[in-house]
Amino acid sequence: MTLPCILIPAIVGVISAILGYLLGRLFSKNNTNDIDSSMKLQAELEKCNINSRTLQARISTLETDLSSAKASAKANVQSFVDSVSTASAGIAASMFDAEKVNRVFGKKWKQDDLKIVEGIGPKIEELYHAAGIKTWKALSETSVEKSQEILDGGGERFKLHNPATWAKQAEMCYLGKWEELKTWQDTLDGGKE
Repeated sequence: MTLPCILIPAIVGVISAILGYLLGRLFSKNNTNDIDSSMKLQAELEKCNINSRTLQARISTLETDLSSAKASAKANVQSFVDSVSTASAGIAASMFDAEKVNRVFGKKWKQDDLKIVEGIGPKIEELYHAAGIKTWKALSETSVEKSQEILDGGGERFKLHNPATWAKQAEMCYLGKWEELKTWQDTLDGGKE
């Protein structure tokens, strides 16, 4: 009886030792794997942070490039508009035929003389010139409201004038439609319809 009493606890001890060893190995591998996984994740996170900073720098560069491109495009469009305006002014200037105007109106007129517009005399022309409106084209692009403001700014005696037809008359001058303008002006009363 002594032998089994000693043998059973010895066998249980050996089995417990083996189980303890195996469980220790198992958990130590998981810990090692966890540490390895954590280190890998940390390395990936650092790469992501580096990529994020790189992308932010790239976005900033692209935004700067976009702003420059917009400014350049705006300048190009303005340059194109200016060249078209210059070309159209040149075309309009070439359309001014002083002899034809003199023949149609029976009087000598200079190009961009605002007094050719029925209802505009020398004093009103001075008001328009002071407001920066010195050509038929500029007058043709002036709204009735703006014309009325210019007249109102000249004082009481100019407030009575009605500029409703002046822009259209100026446009006809600018486009060289002299016969049509003369026919229309013959029906106007001081620039009023």
